[in-house]
Formats: sequence, C-alpha cells, structure tokens
Amino acid sequence: MTRAYSDDYLYYAQKNMGHMLDFAVNSCDIEPDKFIAMFLTSSVAEQFESGNSAYLTGMSGCELVRVIVKETTDTEITAEDNIYIDKSPEYWTGWAVCYYQWYSCRPFKNIFDAVSVNTVIGMYNTLHEADISKFTETMDKLISDFYKETALARQRKNAGMTQSELAEVSGVSVRIIQKYEQKKNDINSAKVSTLLSLSKALHCKIEDLMEY
Repeated sequence: MTRAYSDDYLYYAQKNMGHMLDFAVNSCDIEPDKFIAMFLTSSVAEQFESGNSAYLTGMSGCELVRVIVKETTDTEITAEDNIYIDKSPEYWTGWAVCYYQWYSCRPFKNIFDAVSVNTVIGMYNTLHEADISKFTETMDKLISDFYKETALARQRKNAGMTQSELAEVSGVSVRIIQKYEQKKNDINSAKVSTLLSLSKALHCKIEDLMEY
C-alpha cells in the first residue's frame, strides 16, 4: 500500500487535524457533525488525502478551520486562534482519524460515511490512552461491517441500475460485473478502460469504485 505522504509528516498532520476539530467545536461552537460535513465538502480533506505539505504542516489547525468555513459558507471565523494545552475528546478524534486515514488510505468521506464523528468522539474514554493500533482495529471492524457490499454494487444501486442495465450502458459484460461485485475479481486491478467505462455509466469517479 502506497501512502500519500511519509510518516515524517504524520506527527504534524495528526496534531493539526486534532487542533482543527478542537478549535472548530470548542472555540467556534460548530457542532462536530456539521463541521465534518463542511470539512468533507472543502478542499482541505482532499489536500490531506493527497499529502499536500502546505496543508499537513504549513497551516495551523485554526487556519484550516478558517479555510474550511470560508470555502463552504463564505463567512469569516471571528473567534481568536486558540490552541488548548489539555487535549479534548475532539482533539483526540481529529488526531486519531488523521492517523487512520493515512494508515488505511481510505478517503475521509469513506471513513465518516461508515463511522460518524460523534461515534469516534464517543470512543475517547475507552481508547484515548490505548495504543493507536486499538483504534485502527476498532475502525476496521466498524467499516467492514458497514461496507458489506462492494463499492461497485453500492454505486450501481444508487444509480438505480440492474447488473444487466449497467452492462448495456457501460459495455462491460454482466459476468465481469458479477465477478467484481462478488469479489471473485479484484476491481482494484481492473483495466483503466474498464473502470472508466463503469464510472462514466454510473456518473461517479473511478475512485468511488475502489475497495480499501
């Protein structure tokens, strides 16, 4: 698995995402689920996923919040920058989820669709003093339980298509589609032309068909 950035940046990225969620919730009074929805809509989530050092280490958590709020609501944050000494459940949540995204290479949306930010905050009391591996094991189980279907099957059903209809529109045979959905064939190893045909037919990104 090739991660978007080296672990040299990980320590700082985790701190920044921890401070980001802490500042948004505890200084700016933004509800955690509302802020995460804004984060996922903004460019910041994608920049973290791609390992852009200007976002990972070049901005503080408070600056990240200002960028996110400005991009998604076109308003300015009036609260003064505040980095708390005591690490709150929100700080730990941002810190831990940042690690999990780096570790798993899953998009943040894929993570938060399966496990809400409030669920992660609720893990604080039992996991914040444990090794981070305990958190990754917990997240892996929750995400595996949520994503029982393949990404292709979910995208196809969201588009309201049967396997036969998808085959007709995409030009990919029903048998191949079935093998991908049954995990008999690994869609992550599919030809780019096949993925492109399926994504066009389903009006989604190629990344939306990947398994993590």
